[in-house]
Amino acid sequence: MSSISKTPDSDAERRLRDAEERLREAIEELQRRQRSRPDAAGSCPGGIPVSHLPCHHASDESCVANAIGNLCQSFLLSYGVRVGIGILLRAFKLARRQSYSSLLDLKQLVSEKDLIVREEACRIGLLFGGFTGSYHALRCLLRKIRKKETPINAILSGSIAGLSVLALDDSNRRRTLALYLLARLAQCTYNSAKSKNKFHLWGSHWKHGDSLLFAIACAQVMYSFVMRPESLPKSYQDFIQKTGPVAAPVYKAVRDNCRGLPVNVASISAYLSNSRKFNPTFRKTFPLYFSLTFVPFVVLHLQKFMDSPARTCWLALKGAVRSTAFLSAFVGIFQGVICMHRKVASKDHKLVYWIAGATSALSVLLEKKARRGELALYVLPRAGDSLWYILVNRHLLPNVKNAEVALFCACMGGIMYYLEYEPDTMAPFLRGLIRRFLASRISNPTLPSTRSASSTYLQTLDAIKKPKLQDNQDPEASTSEKYNLESIPGL
Repeated sequence: MSSISKTPDSDAERRLRDAEERLREAIEELQRRQRSRPDAAGSCPGGIPVSHLPCHHASDESCVANAIGNLCQSFLLSYGVRVGIGILLRAFKLARRQSYSSLLDLKQLVSEKDLIVREEACRIGLLFGGFTGSYHALRCLLRKIRKKETPINAILSGSIAGLSVLALDDSNRRRTLALYLLARLAQCTYNSAKSKNKFHLWGSHWKHGDSLLFAIACAQVMYSFVMRPESLPKSYQDFIQKTGPVAAPVYKAVRDNCRGLPVNVASISAYLSNSRKFNPTFRKTFPLYFSLTFVPFVVLHLQKFMDSPARTCWLALKGAVRSTAFLSAFVGIFQGVICMHRKVASKDHKLVYWIAGATSALSVLLEKKARRGELALYVLPRAGDSLWYILVNRHLLPNVKNAEVALFCACMGGIMYYLEYEPDTMAPFLRGLIRRFLASRISNPTLPSTRSASSTYLQTLDAIKKPKLQDNQDPEASTSEKYNLESIPGL
């Protein structure tokens, strides 16, 4: 009974903390806009001439040192996340073989032969680190050249720093990433227009609008996987192929049948004679989802993990089970719809696979509400990538070389504008992730010489908030700096 009676109080405290955080961001945004708008005398509100507008990093740190420091920090963070996921997946693979003693053998756990992630981890590190370092350097450079702080600075810095995407040598990955950012930029633009009462989509207030978007994207992806697999990235094809219980020869036979081509019966017979028992989807995908949940949280929130490791492991386990159940249900529904069609119809049709993809997307209702929107915006670029390929292949769109690089740069310019000037339009997950890699200083600049009533309120809010956090002993809100990566010298 005691735990039940505490629930309303804990919910109220959580809502109060959320409201305080939103108020803090709003005040800081107001202060920053006031500082960036010079008065009639050619100076900022704090009395600082525009020609001497200081940078947002520490005054005792040069612009070059700040850029290099942020580059190294983001490189190590992203590199650590990728390597950590690879090591954890390798550990699951060894555990499945019941070779538990090998988990303590570094030669088998992290050998170069079995853990081939170094090049990919370096490329990801160069992508994030290169963007972060160059963005900080360009912001300082533009601030000194233009002698003022305007949205143009953020847009230009983000666009030029976006060239760091060239660290990825695969054009398909660059295109997928660019389309993902395009979806995020469209989300920010729509939220901005909606908040200003300039534009409003019919149906955007629907409770399950995110699930509908996910269903449309899944329909296109699953249709492309069955009928036009070459339109999807190779890695994404392999992921879908390994997740489902149907082998590649069967899909080829389905494509040939739908297109009116002769089916290679000999290859199907050979496959059926050599087929083995398939592992359930849950068992195959759980290690992946657990790794994707656990490793990024530990690397990006090391302090919280050290304060409460058991809670972190439990949350990662619960999230992995929920996500794995969603994917398992997705596979089951997709197969069920196709089998049902085979029972009631004598002729196959390619539209069935589009409908099956949309229907199987109903499994996303197993996920949390906030997670559904993230999944929809993750799958949507895949669907757009596939559609782009099909339209180019049919000569309905021009095939422009390195178009994905230009698109990525343009999207990063827009994303950085919204991060700094309209952060509330961004999804909390994306906003927190970018700020974490940008060391949070770029999106919450403060000038020590500027004092106002809002600054005093922020200090009072901090003074009230800190004792609350110490009394509550909330492991997720601990302010200890002992395990903070930013407190380590050189990071």
